[in-house]
Amino acid sequence: MSNIAELINVKKVYPSGNEELTALKDTSLTVNKNELILVIGPSGSGKTTMLLLLGGITSPTSGEIMIMGNKLSSLKDKEKTALRLHNIGFVFQNINLIKPLTIQENVEFPARLAIGNSGKATKAAVSMIKKVGLEDKLHAFPAELSGGQQQRIAIARALVTNPGLVLCDEPTASLDGESLKVVMEELRKTADDGKAVIVVSHDQRLEPYADRIIKVIDGTIRN
Repeated sequence: MSNIAELINVKKVYPSGNEELTALKDTSLTVNKNELILVIGPSGSGKTTMLLLLGGITSPTSGEIMIMGNKLSSLKDKEKTALRLHNIGFVFQNINLIKPLTIQENVEFPARLAIGNSGKATKAAVSMIKKVGLEDKLHAFPAELSGGQQQRIAIARALVTNPGLVLCDEPTASLDGESLKVVMEELRKTADDGKAVIVVSHDQRLEPYADRIIKVIDGTIRN
């Protein structure tokens, strides 16, 4: 199977008072292995809605979503949760690190849920933190890191379970040039290793890393 995810005639409508807001119009998209897709477009155009649909966080009003050969509409809630845990990595703009936990514990948390074995989870977390160049921060807390460092840890946390699909919403918004290079090279390597990476961003510095650039305008994907 060469494709990791697929939107098939997907539409998303949100209720808004007595009216309805169409966030994403009838849309089809195939996401392939070994592919890093950059999604650009103005605020409110439907980019984040597309990520939420691909991540199984929200359901489409109509249409179908396939992830790793699974039809999301056919899965029970527990099955969707398991699919997200083992196959989808999320990187959100607001980072969402758990403040009372150390950096190692933050990255180790999803690994423990997915792997179960605490020793393997620890090893995976430490290895991933080294890859983003912050092995000297293992025992630090999120508040002790800069915004760019926190985002690099968020990337490590998203990748620690070795997911087949990685979804990133503005992952480089707070990054300086060096941090951006570290993050994007790791995401590029993730795609090259047979995974699929989708990055929503306004950051033009990311374009050289992308295999494909997609525009989302007024709820419509334009290749």
